Amino acid sequence: MACRISELVLECRDPEALARFWCEVLDYVVLGDEGDGSLEIGPREGFGGPQPTIVLSRHDTPQPGKSRLHVDVNATDRDQDAELARLLALGARRADVGQTGDESWHVLADPEGNEFCLLRARLDPL
Repeated sequence: MACRISELVLECRDPEALARFWCEVLDYVVLGDEGDGSLEIGPREGFGGPQPTIVLSRHDTPQPGKSRLHVDVNATDRDQDAELARLLALGARRADVGQTGDESWHVLADPEGNEFCLLRARLDPL
C-alpha cells in the first residue's frame, strides 16, 4: 500500500483572501476554520476524496524565499487561453521564472505571490 496526498499546507498572511481565490480557481469550498485563523478548503465532498484539501495556514511573516513546491492546474471545461483569462481576472498575475516563451504552460502567481502553473492539457472533471 502506498501513501496518497491528502492535503497541502500553504503559509499565508491572509487565509480568507487566498481561500476566495483558490476556491474560485479549483471550485472548492471552505471546509473549516482551524481555530487559529487558518482555513481548510477542499472539494464539496470534503476531506479524504480523490482531491487533496488545502490548509491556508495564517503566518504574519511566511517563510521568505522561493518555495521548492508549486501547484500545477489544468482546465476542465475550457481551453487553456480561456482558463488563463479567467485566472488573471480572479487576481492571478504572470510570473517570470526564466521561461523562454516556448513553454506549453503559463507560470502565474496567486494574490500573495505563490507560483503555480497552468498546463495546456484539459482534464476531465472528477
